[in-house]
Order: sequence, then structure tokens, then C-alpha cells
Amino acid sequence: MRTAMRTALLGTSVVLVATAIGATAAQAEDGGSGNITIDKVVVNGGKPVVVGTTKAVSAKVAVTASDDSGIAETTYISAFGPTPNFAQIWYDDGEITCVKASATTSTCTGTLTFDPEASTGFVDNSAAATWDLGTLVSANDSDYIHRDAATTFKVQRYSKLTVNAAPEPVKKGKTITVTGKLSRASWDDNKYHGYTNQSVKLQFRKKGSSTYTTLKTIKSNSAGNLKTTVTASTDGYFRYSFAGTSTTPAVNAAGDLVDVQ
Repeated sequence: MRTAMRTALLGTSVVLVATAIGATAAQAEDGGSGNITIDKVVVNGGKPVVVGTTKAVSAKVAVTASDDSGIAETTYISAFGPTPNFAQIWYDDGEITCVKASATTSTCTGTLTFDPEASTGFVDNSAAATWDLGTLVSANDSDYIHRDAATTFKVQRYSKLTVNAAPEPVKKGKTITVTGKLSRASWDDNKYHGYTNQSVKLQFRKKGSSTYTTLKTIKSNSAGNLKTTVTASTDGYFRYSFAGTSTTPAVNAAGDLVDVQ
């Protein structure tokens, strides 16, 4: 039974279905026959797959393989995160297309979909991790190659960052209070929650300039809130900047202009 499974971040029931398929299970050993090779695998253009709380996210996968007889198909492309996170697409269902680069080499592409609101069930924040990308490629002479981890890629929790500098306007030499909040998607309840105890840079860009300069680094509190003060000196934009972590991408707040009089 070959059922197209496009949804990632699913419950245990989906994993049991995937295991029943047989050769597609994550536990299957790498194998192959003949001289067929997987030359390159790229997921999402080499960037992490960043998922929020409501919108399904698509990630293109490209598998380049070679064989003396030419490549017939990439049978499936499977993504496996910490159990039971799973996503899969099938050649037989028309979800993978192969284009010849030469008589011996082809690149097969398909799209994995990561949906935080999957109707069949949802895991938790453990899905923000390094995933394995498995695939099975067949040649025209029946050679084949199977890899459980032809490459790896990251799935991350979408992040948000705000800033507010006040008062506006302000007299030169007076105190400006800069507040904000760092938050990220939670797949436990499909809401955004503060990202606690994270280092965040306060940056300033003088009006008319295109370059931000870091003024100081502070940490988010137990609710993800940010607060610090600076002395007003000249017109410009304040923003917070977060460098990101392995589970959460970098993000910059939009600059907040302060008029210094």
C-alpha cells in the first residue's frame, strides 16, 4: 500500500502506518545494488525549515543521483525527526519529478509539507531538531540505492521580536526606555510564548544611515520580555536583534524611530 503522506509533525498513528509500508520505515538499513550513487541532496535550499503555529510550510527537496544506465526514478523521499515526527512523498503518486542532467545523471525533486495544524494529530516541540532525509533511487538497469540519512536538515520554531522606544519625541540627554518581547511558536498549543533567558542585542541606527550598531546585550525575562534604558543623543532607530539558536531562527525587530529634540 502506497499512501501519499504529506503531513509532518504528526501523531504516533502516522508512524505506525509508515512502518507498515515496509521499506520506507526509518529503521530500514541502508542498501543498494550496482554502481548507482546519490551525488547530492538539498532540502529547502540548504536552509532550516521554519514552522509557525497555523500555516503549513513547504520545503523543496532535490535528490541528484547517477548510474551508468541512467536514473529511472526516486521512489520516495522521507523526512524523519524525533519519533514520531514524519513526512513523506511518493514518485508513484506524481509528487516527485525527475529531470535528466545527462545520460547518467538526473535530479529528482518533490515538496515536503510541514503542517502545525494537522488533523490527524500533533506532536510537541521536540520536532524542533535535526531531521534525517531518507530516499530510495532506482536506475534503468534495476540498480538501486537506499539511504536512511542521505542528508540532514533542521526544523525550527518560528520566532517574533518587537521593540518600542519611548518617550517620542524626547529631549537630548534624557532617558529613553526600550521595551520589547522575544517569542516563538509552541507546537504544544499552537500559540506563541515568550522565549526566556535569551541574549538579545539592542541596536541603534542613526537617521540617514543604513547601518545598525550594537549598544548593549540584555537577556529576556521569564516571559520573554525585554527592557533597558539609553540616553537620548540623536534622531535614529532602535531595534532588538536575536542571533537565534539551534531550535529557533534569528530575527530582528523593525526599527522604532525616536525624534531627539
